[in-house]
Amino acid sequence: MKYDEIIATVRDLAGLPDRAAAERATKAVLLTLGERLPAGLAVHMAAQLPPELAAAVREAAREADEEGRAHASGERFGLPVFAGRIAGRAGTGEDGGIREAAAVLEVLDAALAPDLMDKLAAVLPRDIAELLPSGRATQ
Repeated sequence: MKYDEIIATVRDLAGLPDRAAAERATKAVLLTLGERLPAGLAVHMAAQLPPELAAAVREAAREADEEGRAHASGERFGLPVFAGRIAGRAGTGEDGGIREAAAVLEVLDAALAPDLMDKLAAVLPRDIAELLPSGRATQ
């Protein structure tokens, strides 16, 4: 998927008011997801995204390296922290963060290779994985 298509789809799915809000939400979710995923998986995900979005995933790995945090297995946190970080970065409430995360994850499910999405679903904790499209979350 191309950048404009991803942003437009996130905007529609999350019910966001404009393109700028959809861009903020998408980048917030990808940055937070990049913090949660093992570094290798995050790099593979970034490689399949348009450059404008891949940068958010790569930024998470850079920040982990700069702060001396182990990124090999990803930072451990569940849905409350995940939603809170997204909300803070996107300028919305936690409910909005969850809605936006679900929209971005649905778009990623269509944009990324199925085997990569299977790996992503396998490493996420159950509460975050439940935001994936229903067929993917139960695998």
